Amino acid sequence: MNDTVTLFETTIVRPRTTRVGLSIVVPVYRGATTIGRLVEALSDLHPAGGLEVVLVNDGSPDNSGDVCRALLETARIPLVYIEHARNYGEHNAVMTGLRHASGDFVITMDDDLQNPPEEVVKLYDHARLGGWDVVYTRYAVKQHAGWRNLGSRFANGVADRLLDKPKGLYLSSFRCMSAMVVDAVTRYSGPYPYVDGLIMQVTQHIGSIEVRHLPRQEGRSNYTLVRLVRLWLNLATSFSLAPLRLAIFAGLGLSVLGAVGAVATIAEALFVHKTPSGWASTMTVLLLVSGVQSMILGVLGEYVGRTFLSANGKPQGTVRNIQRNVVGEDLA
Repeated sequence: MNDTVTLFETTIVRPRTTRVGLSIVVPVYRGATTIGRLVEALSDLHPAGGLEVVLVNDGSPDNSGDVCRALLETARIPLVYIEHARNYGEHNAVMTGLRHASGDFVITMDDDLQNPPEEVVKLYDHARLGGWDVVYTRYAVKQHAGWRNLGSRFANGVADRLLDKPKGLYLSSFRCMSAMVVDAVTRYSGPYPYVDGLIMQVTQHIGSIEVRHLPRQEGRSNYTLVRLVRLWLNLATSFSLAPLRLAIFAGLGLSVLGAVGAVATIAEALFVHKTPSGWASTMTVLLLVSGVQSMILGVLGEYVGRTFLSANGKPQGTVRNIQRNVVGEDLA
């Protein structure tokens, strides 16, 4: 093998047959002010088997791409930089990163430094030494805004009912997966991935560990209410038939209510002979039924629309380019 070491190269990353101990996948979006500090802090870690970092720029509108490309020249650890052609969403970016990670274990974490880098080895060792397929982190105190914490609790409550997951398990984006789980999860090619839903379909051998959670150091969260709603829709419609079954029960309940209303209306017409007096109750039932019918049609439309887009080949993510540095000996 040629011993010449180039600074960085635009090629396909090394295959998964050549592994390091730990890969860290970081989706980057508006992370120009923090991603450099994160990579620098990760460079000081020494996990068993070695470390690589995979950065996925998910169409960030700031200069995150320039910062990440500069890191290719200065990073002291193996670094892979992947650039999406547009913004696809956090879970889509994570899926792209997982496909290019070569670690025996892969940790996913955000770019905002709210997950302390020094907790990485603790999480990795817990998964590796404990023989877990997946380990999620949980926080004693979450340093998010109040509305965001409520949204997270709501999403986890929904997941408890819709996903086949251990009860009470907190689904954090700071998680560690074995290569076996990563290989299985990345077989999914649909346009609406929900990483935690895919994990639950692969394994139930899942652990949890408490870590610190720090206040956001720069800017504000990229998760708006609209983005959270889209994430909940991915959870509900991509990995569960529960909304459809709820629509069935809602329709059944309204059928019973409608039958009761019809009997009441007939009785009023036969015995009371004051038909106009039933106008309010009739309109109430009509509006109630119409509203729920619209909800049911909306649920059905969401499923049909997602099926249509999947069948038409809507991409999960389009990669513009891949770059990596080479540190030390050429591992390619």
